[in-house]
Amino acid sequence: MFKREVKQVDDLVLQFLRQTGLETPLLQRRIINAWEEVAGELVARYTVEKRIYNQTLMVKISNPALRADLSMMRSQFVKSLNNKVGATVIYDIKFN
Repeated sequence: MFKREVKQVDDLVLQFLRQTGLETPLLQRRIINAWEEVAGELVARYTVEKRIYNQTLMVKISNPALRADLSMMRSQFVKSLNNKVGATVIYDIKFN
């Protein structure tokens, strides 16, 4: 009888995503979806648009005072969002 190499399903899925180039877009989508939870309900109400460009999360905030406050908390948001998805996806956040 021969031994088979047994792999976990999540390892196989991750390997497939990496081979097909879908891992990064999936992680970016998770970061964007996690914004409301990490930033909170109040900030989410003033968030107009979110996108990732060159490993920077671009967040459009409609309230200028809130935008200024959030700019001072950029590094905390980056750390929280990356922890939420379990990978380093973004390195900075820009608020417009």
